[in-house]
Amino acid sequence: MDDEQLMRYSRQIMLPEVDVAGQEKLCAARVLIVGMGGLGSPLAMYLAAAGVGKLILADDDAVDLSNLQRQIVHTQASLGLPKVKSAQHTLNALNPECYLETIEARLDATALENLLDGVDLVCDASDNFDVRFAINDTCWKAGVPLVSGAAIRWEGQVTVFDPRDADSPCYRCLYLDGDDQALNCSENGVIAPLVGVIGTMQAMEAIKLITGVGESLAGALLYYDAKYADWRKLRLPKRQDCPICSG
Repeated sequence: MDDEQLMRYSRQIMLPEVDVAGQEKLCAARVLIVGMGGLGSPLAMYLAAAGVGKLILADDDAVDLSNLQRQIVHTQASLGLPKVKSAQHTLNALNPECYLETIEARLDATALENLLDGVDLVCDASDNFDVRFAINDTCWKAGVPLVSGAAIRWEGQVTVFDPRDADSPCYRCLYLDGDDQALNCSENGVIAPLVGVIGTMQAMEAIKLITGVGESLAGALLYYDAKYADWRKLRLPKRQDCPICSG
């Protein structure tokens, strides 16, 4: 790293668990973020600011006025723009050293398989269960860790699915096909800071996975009830009959 990078990331480098070696891991990391909405906004901003070397941003939607209440990577000037292009503009201004690749499409299994070659980590910030299942299945097949977050109304959750860990469950251990109620913000609402809390926690888990600091949430589900400021860490076991991660 040069002097400017040492200054930019100095507050992280000061941490003995990170140091220069950990920052170099961040600078060399390649992360795919699926979804540039409420969760993807703080997630992408913190990963870019922290020095992740390459972010691949995927979303097929455009910025709408109703998004601005919580999707902080977008601004009034972004209305009508593809979310990935709006996010690219904000992230470039935040940290021009972060290389950004944008994909204006909803990813299917085939596209995901092609993208995961060379990706160190995937962060699921999507709001569609079909996409979530496809991300989970493809990550497990490719052996790529997945940081998953969700938020609706006043409640949110975050967890890690890590196929490198023999004891880690996958997303289908939490939801089997047909289990979900297809809740979404447009029909059920969401309080603005909630997605910031959960998206930021996803960024934290991503940084821990990249640097190897601490313990990830693999095997656990962190649940947050914003109305009562209540955090609960629940054990999430592997389902013995899971079609993806068992056996």
